[in-house]
Amino acid sequence: MIRLAKRASLAILASLAAASPALADSMLFNAGDIGKTVTLDYNGCSGSGGASIDGLTGSTTFTLTGVSGSTYSFGYTVKNTTSAPVTGSRISSFAFNTDPTITGASSTGAYSFTQLSSNYPNGIGTVDVCFKDASTGACAGGGSGGLTAGQTGSGDFTLSFASPVSSLTLSDFFVRYQSITGVPGVTSASGAGTISSSTSSTSGGSTTGGTDVPEPGMLGLFGAGIIGLALARRRQTAVRMQRAAA
Repeated sequence: MIRLAKRASLAILASLAAASPALADSMLFNAGDIGKTVTLDYNGCSGSGGASIDGLTGSTTFTLTGVSGSTYSFGYTVKNTTSAPVTGSRISSFAFNTDPTITGASSTGAYSFTQLSSNYPNGIGTVDVCFKDASTGACAGGGSGGLTAGQTGSGDFTLSFASPVSSLTLSDFFVRYQSITGVPGVTSASGAGTISSSTSSTSGGSTTGGTDVPEPGMLGLFGAGIIGLALARRRQTAVRMQRAAA
């Protein structure tokens, strides 16, 4: 029984080591991460919960450039990577959520207008901040600015908080597409971002696919393995005590 329990526990631990973790699309920054760069890729969807539109894509890269008191500063690059069967589009804004919630933001470059706590289209809902190509009243964007297919734009943005922040998490990344052509019945859409790569400021190494998060099922298996080892050890101790008493 003891050997079987040990074997079962070892098998569970081995499966944990071999299992791939789930991935969550969020970025964590602190004052020691100056120079850290994270890149995301975006799809494109029209309507609330609509299917993905083939060829409607984009990417963003965020680099932490400074932390001072209650402000975090970033450099950004946005690329419109739209391709066939979509014949044209422009990215008019990008957005994300923050933890803690920001109290102010400013930006320069291709997206020099900002808006806090506003609704994002296509059923996404309220976002903490969005950066736009025009001074419209909504994060949907407007006018004729932004980046058309094949274009790249860059700039800087600063996030401000009510008090100094020891660490900052960015999550729930989106872009807005306007002036879409080549897709019947669709002229605008939104896209959700997933982390494709990140570069550490300290080691210079890179990783891909997001932040490792243990699978809930794996945690349960790990707990079962620990319990099995504990029961085996308790049984072994009891047998020794019985033999000593005899």
